[in-house]
This record gives sequence, C-alpha cells and structure tokens, in this order.
Amino acid sequence: MLVIPAIDLKDGRCVRLRQGDMAAETVYSDDVAEVAGRWQQKGAGLIHVVDLNGAVDGEPKNLLQIEAVMKAVCVKVQLGGGIRTIDMVRRYLNAGVSRVVLGTAALTNRTLLSQACKEFPQRIVLGLDARDGRIAVKGWTALSDVRAVDLLKELSDCAIAAVVYTDIARDGMLNGPNLPALKEIVEFSSFPVIASGGITSLHDLRAVQSIGPKIEGAIIGKALYDGKLDYQAAVAALSSLTDSIC
Repeated sequence: MLVIPAIDLKDGRCVRLRQGDMAAETVYSDDVAEVAGRWQQKGAGLIHVVDLNGAVDGEPKNLLQIEAVMKAVCVKVQLGGGIRTIDMVRRYLNAGVSRVVLGTAALTNRTLLSQACKEFPQRIVLGLDARDGRIAVKGWTALSDVRAVDLLKELSDCAIAAVVYTDIARDGMLNGPNLPALKEIVEFSSFPVIASGGITSLHDLRAVQSIGPKIEGAIIGKALYDGKLDYQAAVAALSSLTDSIC
C-alpha cells in the first residue's frame, strides 16, 4: 500500500484545511516546490496535489505552483482541483502529470468523464469526497443528493485508474479514518481505492491496509506536516507488515 503525501495549494501556498473549510487553514510553506522535493527525497513515489482555489472556483488557480512542483520532482504527481474541461485534462496529462482527479466533473459532466477515460485510459482518478455517504462538489461547498456507492456502481465500466475516497468530516481533524465507510466503498468499487481523511498514526495505516488488496494507498496531509506521523517510518512499518503476512 502506497503512503501518499498531500500538497494542498491555496493562494500559492501549501496549506491544510479543517474539514475542507477554506477559512480554516494552516499554512505550512510558501515554497511548494521545496515541499514536493522534500517528499521525493524521503522516498515518495507518488505525490497528491490539490488546487483548492480551483476546486471552489471551477478552474485552475495555482498553475504557477503546479508547474513548479512538476519541475522540482521526477516522481509521479496526481493532480486534482478545478479540472472541469477536457482541455485542462489534456494540458495537465500532456505536461507530465501522471493522473488527474475528477470530482465535481465526474458527477456533473458525465460526457467529460467518458471522453477523458477514452483518451487517457487508466490515467483518470475518480474523486469521491463524501459527507455522511453523500458526494460533495465544488470544493466541498455544496452537497449533492447522490450517494458515493451509487455513483461507483454507475461508473463500473469506465477505464478509471483508481478512486480517492475522502471522508470530509475526518479530513484535517487527526481523529482517524472512517473505516466502515471506506469498507463500503471498497465493496462496491470496481477500481483500486485510495483512502483519504483523518489518517494520523501507524495504527490507522495498518487498519486501512487490512481492509484488503483493493486498497492502493493512503493520502496523508496534516499528520505528516504536524510531525505526528513520520513518512519513512510509515513506509517501513507497512512494508514490515506486508512481509510478515507473506
């Protein structure tokens, strides 16, 4: 299981939010390229980048910082936030981004999702951001009536690379992941699943990993930046657990 560090971009800086609240931010760095380079140096094979302003406004807002990240690292970058047109999908993927995350667009523009999956099979990630099982859109500022598991069922035939499931109530709160909800997503998903939201400790990571082989990875943000979880120790712990199981 991959341990995936997150870089959330707001107003050009690396931040973390509490439950997606744009007014409840903690700023960790003004140099996002340095942050990305630090995660690469620590051994990250995949970095999860989110344009928070873009997610709310519906169009990319931190392009300079995203470009800086791409220049700073040679590891894979997974990018989401404000990607609502096929032109932006093409721009990012042709510029070297490994995978793009479609959240709002996956729910509101099925034509875009289908076209993106057709042009770039296995390079589109479905972003499922949910509160009480219902999908949130527009940077978590609006809650739809669609249940995450129902959308998964509808998209089972798409060439989606993976699903990122984020429990909004847990995000940035450092109180552990919503394991029952994550297990439900895994049960209904035809794709590998990446857990996000609330993961704070080695115990949390082991609990997520124990759900099964369909779990591709876990995205971690605040716990890493606050020093509650050491990236290299987390990777080592998961590797040791896998070795002992084998």
